[in-house]
Amino acid sequence: MTVRERLSQAAFELFDERGFDETTVDDIAARAGTGRTTFFRAFGSKEEVVFPDHDGLLASVQARLDAARPGSEPAAVAEAARLVLLHYLAEGDLARTRYRLTRRVPALRAREIAGQRQYQRVFLGFVRPWFREGYGEGARADLRAELLADAVVTGHNHVLRQWLRGRTETPEADFDAAMTEVLGLFAPASGDPTAGIVVLRTDRDLDAVLPQLRRVLAPGASMEP
Repeated sequence: MTVRERLSQAAFELFDERGFDETTVDDIAARAGTGRTTFFRAFGSKEEVVFPDHDGLLASVQARLDAARPGSEPAAVAEAARLVLLHYLAEGDLARTRYRLTRRVPALRAREIAGQRQYQRVFLGFVRPWFREGYGEGARADLRAELLADAVVTGHNHVLRQWLRGRTETPEADFDAAMTEVLGLFAPASGDPTAGIVVLRTDRDLDAVLPQLRRVLAPGASMEP
């Protein structure tokens, strides 16, 4: 176990035993068998011990979105959000301890919310050009892009909370269902292979209808009669 890992383990043990506000940096360092200076080489503050991987996770999400190819935007969004979920699932009891802490300590809750806003901004930066391509420049595209970015984070957090509270044993399947719901509500339909297809029904003879269809579908044809 690295010094950083020892400090983190000691901090969470003490937070759980004594409370966050009642635990000092010196207490954490002593429990981990190190000094105060060593603590501050590993972490900038007590708060950083609680959220040690935030910056790295945010960078991983950004990297996955940056690697997306045109036409793969929905998969990129879902896979980027999944990276965060998988990280917390891998933490196990540590994630549950953090959850209890953030519910009890207002300062930690405020930091958690600020972190969520960072994720929303990253997703928004990715989906806004996609929505402008699908809907055109304007307020509608920007609004729907922001709705999607917020909904991705909200959907992820809903599934994560259910798991943290012991209400589900299938968080990954729940996450897939949540992302399907979110993308179905807000994503532009430009990637749908059936977009632009119109089904017509008529009692007229096909030979009589085809010449009119050809005139309508000809390059430069107008929709006006």
